[in-house]
Amino acid sequence: MAVASEPAPEVEVRRSKRRRRTVSAYRDGEKIVVLVPASLSRSEEAEWVEQMVARVQRSERTTPMTDAELMERGLVLNDRYLGGLAVPGSVRWVQNQKQRWGSCTPGDRTIRLSVRLQGMPGWVIDYVLVHELSHLIEPGHDAAFWGWVDRYPQAERAKGYLLGWSAASKVDPPPGQEVD
Repeated sequence: MAVASEPAPEVEVRRSKRRRRTVSAYRDGEKIVVLVPASLSRSEEAEWVEQMVARVQRSERTTPMTDAELMERGLVLNDRYLGGLAVPGSVRWVQNQKQRWGSCTPGDRTIRLSVRLQGMPGWVIDYVLVHELSHLIEPGHDAAFWGWVDRYPQAERAKGYLLGWSAASKVDPPPGQEVD
């Protein structure tokens, strides 16, 4: 996903002999502090620092993806999980979906995602995109369709997240799978 590059933040790495396996990071003013086990090699540390800085910056992003970024994300997911078979004509946010997370019109290859997804984790948005992209290959919700959707590694986790969100918000999920 092409996003305007952010300036590189000041990063402070703190190694701890008591920390065995976990790596964590947080913002402290203008810098990002990354806490790592002292046993990590310098190359492992560098990988973790890059990953954790990106995670902190993503969590701080307040503006949702634009329609263009959403389209680009859809193309990436299509290539990665659907073998390039589900090229959408357009992907965009819509405000009129109160019961569905997304919808797809295979005839004109348009995909629409509910603005209710904005602010949810990226892997959940990716799941809904893969779900809708899969309709460009298999229009119904049969076994072949779910075979395509389940190529996304976090499909089950995202389904659970959306079901939990619906339950917590006291919103009935749509019949079928709760995504369409």
